[in-house]
Amino acid sequence: MAEAQTPAQDQNTQAAPVFNLQRVYLKDLSLELPNAPQIFLENEQPQVEVQLNVGVTRLAETVFEATVTATVTTKIKDQVLYLVEGKQAGIFELSNIPAEQMDPLLGIVCPNMIYPYLRANVADAITRASLPPVHLAEVNFQAMYEQRLAEYQQSQAAANGAAPAAQH
Repeated sequence: MAEAQTPAQDQNTQAAPVFNLQRVYLKDLSLELPNAPQIFLENEQPQVEVQLNVGVTRLAETVFEATVTATVTTKIKDQVLYLVEGKQAGIFELSNIPAEQMDPLLGIVCPNMIYPYLRANVADAITRASLPPVHLAEVNFQAMYEQRLAEYQQSQAAANGAAPAAQH
């Protein structure tokens, strides 16, 4: 016979925090070689520029899609050797998480979990195009999150400071 739970036990069971990665998928991947094949005749070392962006979309009350997008532009002189853009996504379930922990989980932990998949997919695309491999470096998503938060707070402060002056 099953033992009946007291209201306190039932409440504790319901309030347990939930953080689950439900799915990881490659949302978008493109590779362009706009100056091929002539660019392959160049002997100089290419310059590599990498841009990273993180995004979050709420899909349901407790379900979120987190994305990490990498844009890798490789140039020889002023000509593009190749441009790769990849967007890796993950679907996460988050419930019974304190409000102050939601943003850091979505902005730091989720990108940390899906970024290794993005690194592998970008490296694979470049290698399959018979190009010299580029391996994306490890990323400190906490530092990125803190920088974005500081920039947001500065813009809010500037907007709040500018609003009264604009009314005069």
